Amino acid sequence: MQRLLILLLFASLALTAGCTSNTHKQLEPQGSVVQIPLAELQPLQASFYKVSLDGKEVRFFAVKGNDGRVRTALDACDVCYKERKGYQQQGDVMLCRNCNLTFPIDRIGPSSVGGCNPHFLSSQVAGDQVVLSLDELKKGARFFP
Repeated sequence: MQRLLILLLFASLALTAGCTSNTHKQLEPQGSVVQIPLAELQPLQASFYKVSLDGKEVRFFAVKGNDGRVRTALDACDVCYKERKGYQQQGDVMLCRNCNLTFPIDRIGPSSVGGCNPHFLSSQVAGDQVVLSLDELKKGARFFP
């Protein structure tokens, strides 16, 4: 019985390890934006970030798709955000840690919104940086109660 409890404890820790903000790299605002060095992003490898805004920690991820385009989304969705579990990457899809639905990385964007889709976060590439506006991030703060 004790072995079963220990096994369950370790399994629980493994499943929730990616849900904590410790796995998200802290970014500091620079004026009205936050920036991510483009060199940090590898194709089909999500990188997770957080920024503190008005007393809230807003979490998001950035990933290059198969086409090389950078996609950015909140680490929360319209449906499951209250569970505070976010997403994890599994191959070429992002998995909602709450409902286990998967979303192809190449489809993350302004046309895939609502439901449990990763909440699209507008960004742009400027030189060697991915730039996200603080205003856009502040709009997403409501998903991090």
